[in-house]
Order: sequence, then structure tokens, then C-alpha cells
Amino acid sequence: MSSEYLIVHKKILPDYLEKVLKARNMLASHEAETITEAVQKAGISRNTYYKYKDYVYDQNQNANVRHAVISAIIKDESGALSSLIRELTDHRTSILTISQSIPIDGKANVLISLDISSMSCPVNDLIAALKELPSVRRVHLDAVE
Repeated sequence: MSSEYLIVHKKILPDYLEKVLKARNMLASHEAETITEAVQKAGISRNTYYKYKDYVYDQNQNANVRHAVISAIIKDESGALSSLIRELTDHRTSILTISQSIPIDGKANVLISLDISSMSCPVNDLIAALKELPSVRRVHLDAVE
């Protein structure tokens, strides 16, 4: 299977996944001020919320995906960050923030937040393309909104 994502009917999923969405929506609409308050109102544990919050999306939310956060470990060599940025711009993303740590042991950590509303491919294709760069050791999709 080439995609990491599936579309399934909520009827076959455990009810707590829908409650995770409910808690997240309460936080977004300020119906609940804290995560503790939101999970109590939704009827789930904080552990359940944290475990699934970045993996469960409403179909309408998925249609409006606009931001992503990516973390990467790159080699400490000239042009490594530049090649990562070039690949991101080639896929029509817009970098919102970028933070690179001081290189230690021949590698540096990079955290990038992106506007992906104009992206030319699915997010998992972008991650795969970044993994193919010679100067990139690891890439991880941390969050999508």
C-alpha cells in the first residue's frame, strides 16, 4: 500500500476516535479552555486524546489541510539545508518557520513549519522525496492541520 492514509466509515471505528475530534473541536472553538476540560466534556482520557489527536481528522478538515510541521536530521555539510529547502519549494510549499540546531556529531536537527495549501502532491509523497535527498538522514511528519 503506497499511502499511509485510509478513508473508512466511522461506523466501524471505536467511538473514542470521534470523541477525540469532539475534544479538539471544543478547544478550537474555545468551548473548552484546557485539554483537561475538553476531554472531560468529550468523555475520554487525556491519554486517549494525546495518543490520537494528530492521527484522526474529520473529512471536512482533511479537505482544508493547510499547515504541516516536519522535523529532519540532516548531515553537517555545505548545502544540506539548502537542498532541503529547494525540495520543499519544488513541491510548492511555503516555509513559515525554520529552526536548525547547532550541528553535533556530524548532524543537525531541523524543524520546519509549512503552508501546504498550494502543494503539488500529497504530504506523504513530499516526505518520501525528502527522504531521498543524500544529505537527509531522517524526516518525520510531526503534525498536519
